[in-house]
Amino acid sequence: MKYRQLTKEQFEGLHKEFAQFLASQQIDAKEWNQIKEDKSHIAEDEMNVFSDVVWDDVLTKTTYLEHFSKTSVNLFKCDDEEIYRIAIKITCDINLLEQKGFEWLMQNPVDNSVEIFKGAKPYKTERNIEVFDLIEKGSTISKGEIFAHFNSLIS
Repeated sequence: MKYRQLTKEQFEGLHKEFAQFLASQQIDAKEWNQIKEDKSHIAEDEMNVFSDVVWDDVLTKTTYLEHFSKTSVNLFKCDDEEIYRIAIKITCDINLLEQKGFEWLMQNPVDNSVEIFKGAKPYKTERNIEVFDLIEKGSTISKGEIFAHFNSLIS
């Protein structure tokens, strides 16, 4: 398995797609229920393969990630060959996890208590695996508006 198995909730949300995936392997609902009962290891394998297909599709389409903590923000742009990072750290008593704190940061990006760093590096391993690792560590997929905002400020 390349990534991790989808959660029960994710499988439920992709019920139709999973049924199509099984159908593409000539497995109908009756046979699937039989496999789950009698050959649970084969059912696990099928679920793992489907999970990898879904993750690969999502990760390939992912360009921007964000990770917020109370005093820092990490913004990532994931290109094909390199990953770009904007790291923002605040040294004042503001909580970036709260709406008020986030709004303060957006309105005061050049305040003395805001430190912004920018960098880029090539991927050490496969791109999608590194993007997946960032998601597993708490980053969320975004549309990139915050990255673009801060990138324009520091470019």
